[in-house]
Amino acid sequence: MAQALGPGGKATKGSEATPIGSRLDAPLFYQLLIGELELRNGQAGTAYEVILDAARRTREPALFRRAVEIALQAGAGEQAQAAARAWSTALPQSADALRFQLQILAQLNRVADSAEPLAALLKLTPEAERGGLIAALPRLYQRNENTQVVGVLTTVLAPYAAALATRVPVRMALARQAIAARDGAQALKLAREAAGLEPDAAGPALIGLELMADETVRAPAEQLVNSYLAQPGAEPALRLAYVRVLSSAQRFTEATEELEAYTRQRPDEAAPFLTLGALHLELRHPQQGEAALRRYVELSMQPPPASPVSPSTAPSAADMPGATGEDASEVTALPGEQDKRVDEGLVQAYLMLAQSAEQRKDFTAAEAWLARIDDPSRALEVQTRRATILARQGQLDRARELIRQTPEREAVDGRAKLVAEVGMLRGVERWREAYELLAKANLRFADDDNLLYEQAMMAEKIERLDEMESLLQRVMQIKPDSPHAFNALGYSLADRKLRLPEARQLIQRALELAPGDPFITDSLGWVEFRLGNTAEALRHLRQAYGMRPDPEIGAHLGEVLWAAGEREEARRIWRQAQGRDAENMVLRETLVRLNAEL
Repeated sequence: MAQALGPGGKATKGSEATPIGSRLDAPLFYQLLIGELELRNGQAGTAYEVILDAARRTREPALFRRAVEIALQAGAGEQAQAAARAWSTALPQSADALRFQLQILAQLNRVADSAEPLAALLKLTPEAERGGLIAALPRLYQRNENTQVVGVLTTVLAPYAAALATRVPVRMALARQAIAARDGAQALKLAREAAGLEPDAAGPALIGLELMADETVRAPAEQLVNSYLAQPGAEPALRLAYVRVLSSAQRFTEATEELEAYTRQRPDEAAPFLTLGALHLELRHPQQGEAALRRYVELSMQPPPASPVSPSTAPSAADMPGATGEDASEVTALPGEQDKRVDEGLVQAYLMLAQSAEQRKDFTAAEAWLARIDDPSRALEVQTRRATILARQGQLDRARELIRQTPEREAVDGRAKLVAEVGMLRGVERWREAYELLAKANLRFADDDNLLYEQAMMAEKIERLDEMESLLQRVMQIKPDSPHAFNALGYSLADRKLRLPEARQLIQRALELAPGDPFITDSLGWVEFRLGNTAEALRHLRQAYGMRPDPEIGAHLGEVLWAAGEREEARRIWRQAQGRDAENMVLRETLVRLNAEL
């Protein structure tokens, strides 16, 4: 964009004349005609000078805009800025001229120079629209040096920091820029100030959601979110955003509680019930999960309310995003797109309902749900579930053949079938068969880190521990940013009480790669226990179990509590874990080894 545009500069393709809505006399008509002809002939530099001269003489906004467009089409940012500045000089009350100046200066990374036109634009903007403009400013500067932007915005927005209509948008804009500059403490301070000024404003809570990714301010940021959601008028959409943040952090218990609250508020909205069902099943709450999924199916099968459909295109963005006070345009899906999303959701619901019925050993119900799926692209998933049902009934050979006979529609389907067969074998604890299949797969798909990792896990199950370690070391070489390989090896060493300092180092590396992961946090607690650091072990294990009450994490937490003499608390945790999955191998082994009566 910053290239120079001389009189003989070449225009980019797609340059077209735009109608000029002004009163023309003959000399002006011929001047404009010459300018457009020069542009069509590829002489963008000459066209720019001719049109800009006409704009200066006539003070016509459309001509200034045309000069800016010609420069931008030719990639001449400095001359586009010169035309926009000339426009502002000729017409100081033109908000459009100032917007163009700001956009171009931001593109040219001339942040300091944008202070003057920004101050002028804010002054020109009506008070009712000023808050929306201020809220949009971080998006304008999103590609610029953050420290420079913070300085410009702090200075330019200072006069509006106390006004009733703009005091919250000012703090929100500065907070977002502070996040971009990785200053979480300052962003939190500004968001708290805004929440204190307007407790019912959603903006501070949105800042809080973003800051939950920053470990240094996570707790107070989340408190900001919860304070807002506790209000009767809280935006339901923000609660959904909170659910997404909690789920991505694997805090499934809290995510489920928030989603339950949302569905109570909006019992006729289908999509949240699908997520709620998935969360309940993840937490091994089959009854609640199936109820939520059935509700999703029920709502999805209802005909949508009749509404007139008018063909339209998505609204185009304004010259300056957010000038109207909106953060983003919401585009309604076309009927066919909506139907497709509903169909995909129903397939997911049917698969999850089948899996839940299978876990309850109600194989007839599981097959009934699978029979509802009529989607060739999901054939492998359906056949895998059917295969698992057969395997659980002792028909392993038939189960494996069912997966192998699934047609391969694409080149990647061969690998997908191998993965599906391994998953089925693992699900029915046929470790050796899974290991042998993976060994063959790794000859066919060399250096596939996922398949190597799976083979390592199966090698451990059949006690080929040296091979497990060798495979995991290979995964670390191929994919050094994979937390799972580091964690798996560290945990395995800790569980066998081998090379404990090395095990802790491996697990700490895994946690650096996947901060907050509850299973890696569990591993860290376990290695601390093996090292004799009981208090530290309990701290990590309580944190992991609080994020993800998985039976295996519960087994570890219970054992450390048992060793610390807190036996009633240990029994309580174990009973919870047993209620979620009484068949969990780690839990069963722990209870037998410690001779613990529940």
